[in-house]
Amino acid sequence: MQKKIEIKNKKAYFEYFLEEKFTAGIILTGTEIKSIREGKASITEAYCAFQNGELFVKNMHIAEYKYAAENNHELRRERKLLLNAREIKKLINRTKEKGFAIIPILLFLNEKGFAKLEIAIAKGKKLYDKRDTIKQKDVTRDLERQRI
Repeated sequence: MQKKIEIKNKKAYFEYFLEEKFTAGIILTGTEIKSIREGKASITEAYCAFQNGELFVKNMHIAEYKYAAENNHELRRERKLLLNAREIKKLINRTKEKGFAIIPILLFLNEKGFAKLEIAIAKGKKLYDKRDTIKQKDVTRDLERQRI
């Protein structure tokens, strides 16, 4: 039985308002998927961008696979995302608006063992919004402590 792999971008929830989410497939090499299955990937600094009408995830770090000698992959190469044409059109239109970006939130393996990336259309938070988020987390944490 496979262990469940979920690599989250916790920073995204703090830095952005997440509007709409999509699940996309990723084109990976053999050593990349093996490293992800070991849980050795990071999407904290990753972002998505369009090139020639196709969506790519950039700056996503996947560690080298330790058993691959000279056939290893680049750590931070651009990886193509697989989406429907309708979803790509929607993303292109939303990112043309000022202040919107496409941010990866979750990297996971589905039931068939394929790597999927959950992305979201995001709008950046201002400093006072971040303070409100911290304040709300503190209040909920205090309420949970009082219940126990």
